Formats: sequence, structure tokens, C-alpha cells
Amino acid sequence: MPDHATIINLLLSGFDFIIIFLMIYSVLYFLRGTRSANVLFGVIALLLIATLAVNFFEKLTVLRYLLKDALIPSLGTAILVIFQPEFRRAFAQAGSLFVSNRTGKETIDQVVEAASQLAITRTGAIIVFERNIGLTDTTRSAVSLDARVDSLLLQSIFYPNSPLHDCAVVIGKNNRIVAAHAVLPLAEEDFFVNGKRLGTRHRAAAGISQETDAVAVVVSEETGLISIAKKGRLIRGLKPEELRFQLSMILLDHNSLWKRIGKTGEFKDFAEEDAAAGKDGEA
Repeated sequence: MPDHATIINLLLSGFDFIIIFLMIYSVLYFLRGTRSANVLFGVIALLLIATLAVNFFEKLTVLRYLLKDALIPSLGTAILVIFQPEFRRAFAQAGSLFVSNRTGKETIDQVVEAASQLAITRTGAIIVFERNIGLTDTTRSAVSLDARVDSLLLQSIFYPNSPLHDCAVVIGKNNRIVAAHAVLPLAEEDFFVNGKRLGTRHRAAAGISQETDAVAVVVSEETGLISIAKKGRLIRGLKPEELRFQLSMILLDHNSLWKRIGKTGEFKDFAEEDAAAGKDGEA
């Protein structure tokens, strides 16, 4: 029978393996479906090919030198440089798990009402909900506001002849409109659906949700479809009640850390919704 020390060593080894497995899984899960995933797989494939080559062919002395004395020692630094934006977003989103922010139900109702009316008139709009990661960098160059979230006010802001109708409206953590005419970062990856590229408005919504934990509601001016962006993915073609349900699930159900960690399966991939909606190339 194993002694006490052996059992402890086995448990520690198992715990060590689980930690490494979770770290690798988290990285792959975070990079899934992105251009960075292709870069990572390309780097791994090249290293594997180079390693097999120098092991089978002893005369490849230059490649062996580059691999062992140059590439591998500097691989850690290269990964940090190549995937710097991804690491920044991952750490920011991980830190946001331990801070709670609650959006009011009335705020959600007003946004849903505004989005439904804007969809009827096919008026383009982006409404961003600030969550735990601050959007100061985004709102700094925007037009500052301090107004209660109201459906009529949102419709007025996005009215085509309004000087603030371009770009996005930001709803702050205090459940008030804090900025309008906010310029959002575009998604790093081009969004394609059935071979056609999505427009700038949807890429901007996906971009802000990639870089932060913000949630963005988008109304297409071409089709009137309502979409929602979270973590760089889109659900498109939502009806008002479906939009209310999605926003409530994302913004209201923050009672515990474990519920927030376990919500990854609730948000469908944008490609599934796009195929169902059958609409492409929206602005």
C-alpha cells in the first residue's frame, strides 16, 4: 500500500496536470474562431516540422542551431508580442469576473423599445452597455452626456438628421447615457456570412465586445435587423422579446461568480443566427 508521502505526490501531480490542462484549454477556447488561432496553429505546425526535420536529418546543422539556440529561447517573448491584444483582453475579462455590475430592468426595457422602433424605420444604431471594464478610452473623445435612458431620447439621437446619429451611444454603469457619437474599435477579424462581409456598424459592435466585456445592441439601417454583440460574437435577427431575454440573461443575472462563469453556453455563435436570418452585408 502506498505510503502517505506517495499519495500526496500523486495528488500534487494530478493537480499540476489539471492546472496545465485548464490553462491550455482556456487559451484555445479564448482564441477559437479568431485569426490569432490560425497564427498559433501555424507557429506550432512550423515548430513541429522543424523539430522532426532536425531529428531525422543530422546534417541540418543551421536549422538545428536556429531552432535550439534562437527560436525556442525567444519563443516566449515572441508569443507575448504576437498575442499582446489577446492577452490584454483575456486579463481584462478575467479581472471583470470578480466585480459585479447590475443594469436596471427599466434601462433594458427602454433600450428594447428604442431598438424595436428604430428597426421599424430602419434607422441604424449602436447602443453599448458598459459593464465591469470601463469605457473611458471610448467615451473620452465622444460627446459627454448625463441623461436618463429613455426610448424617445435614444430614437432622437439616432435620427438621421441628428448631429449625434453617427457612431454609438454608451450607457454607463450608473444606468444613464454617458456619451453619444462614440467611435468604437472595429473587430480585428473581417466578419463574413455566406461569403459576404458584414458592415462597419456590426464590426464596431463586435470590436468593442472583443476588447471589453461590454454588450452592444445593433440595428441595421439596410434590413432593420436587431443584433446583439458579446465577446466578439453576434446574435442577429432578434425580435424585441428575444432581445429583452438576451439582455436580461447577460446583464441582470450576475448574482454570483459561478453563474457568470457558467454562462458561456448561453450565447450562440453568430454564424448560426446569420444562417437563420439569411441577411448579409449589413452596415
